[in-house]
Amino acid sequence: MPMFTAPDGTRLAHHVRGESEPLVVLPGGPMQASAYLGDLGGLTAHRRLILLDLRGTGASAVPADEATYRCDRMVEDVEALRAHMGLEHMDLLAHSAGGSLAMLYAARYPQRVRRLVLITANASALGLRTTADDRLAAAGLRADEPWFAEGFTALRAWLAGEADFDPAFAPFFYGRWDDVAAAHHAASEEQTNEQAADLYFSDGAFTPDGTRAALSRLTAPVLVLAGELDGGPRPDLARRTADAFPNAEFTVQPGAGHYPWLDDPEWFVRRVAAFLDATATAAGSRPSAK
Repeated sequence: MPMFTAPDGTRLAHHVRGESEPLVVLPGGPMQASAYLGDLGGLTAHRRLILLDLRGTGASAVPADEATYRCDRMVEDVEALRAHMGLEHMDLLAHSAGGSLAMLYAARYPQRVRRLVLITANASALGLRTTADDRLAAAGLRADEPWFAEGFTALRAWLAGEADFDPAFAPFFYGRWDDVAAAHHAASEEQTNEQAADLYFSDGAFTPDGTRAALSRLTAPVLVLAGELDGGPRPDLARRTADAFPNAEFTVQPGAGHYPWLDDPEWFVRRVAAFLDATATAAGSRPSAK
């Protein structure tokens, strides 16, 4: 298991899948082990995935100070991984809650980001948050599904704070609810550090105005990908995320939920690989700075 050491001495793990150029991948959850990402629908055919297990998850060690689970405190873990890999700059992909970590990293280390891919990304770092109404509106798109009635009632109770998370509404997170999706969801509880998850978005993690100002100067190309059926973020909120970057593409994957590489792997891989390849070609065609 490849390991490296964070600045505070915590030993962190990363998993390598595939060949070709490296693509560093930050998981969401928040604080879910990177195992849930798999090979991102077959993206390993195009890139060598470097999947980070955030501190306290997967094969990474539990830190001595639990306050370091806060999202902004882990930016230096990402930078330590880059240095460990010997990359002058890197292509970075982040999913869900990992999106805020990637945005904070890009704001602090813009010169280290060559390309950035944000997949159904949480944009709390920009002050953009999914609301209960967002989730209910997205859920309403699934009214024809056989599990809708029970799931919607459970979802509404959870969002109102009247009930705990109920597996009955798990299908809303997926574009299609089948055996693959059910198994993926079933594994999530064991993969997630709930204590760390509670601290990830804790007070002080974000300064949206400062992050927006820094990202407005980011020259790296950015792809923001939303799922058509995802409630967090819905496509309109994801589009506002893309607007924070001067060089961003925005795309919506048809029929996809929060895990688009499961819903239609071919569509997902084709779109992400095309972005990475096109921006690499464009960068190669530009004259070098003198």
